[in-house]
Amino acid sequence: VIIAAAGMAAHLAGTIAAHTILPVIGVPMASGYLQGIDALLSKVQMPPGVPVATVSIGAAGAQNAALLAAQILALKDKTIAQKLTQFKADQAQTVKQKNEKLQTEID
Repeated sequence: VIIAAAGMAAHLAGTIAAHTILPVIGVPMASGYLQGIDALLSKVQMPPGVPVATVSIGAAGAQNAALLAAQILALKDKTIAQKLTQFKADQAQTVKQKNEKLQTEID
């Protein structure tokens, strides 16, 4: 799995995808006047035969790209699958704790 982050015209992910059979995840980065919108649009408009999975703009997108890559790898690697399962459970627990704290503050 290849993660390609680029801003502006963002040709990197498409160029890589055109030259490999590996999955390519494109991360649009905020830059220039359009703050990543141009990079996002260039990634989601790949021609047929040049697939690029695309995540959100910037740091959040980069984190999601890493998670998506791990999920792809987890299809064949049980250790990665177990770590992802634990990560998701930890995330859910964090949200529950934040909700409980918020509810206490509201009451």
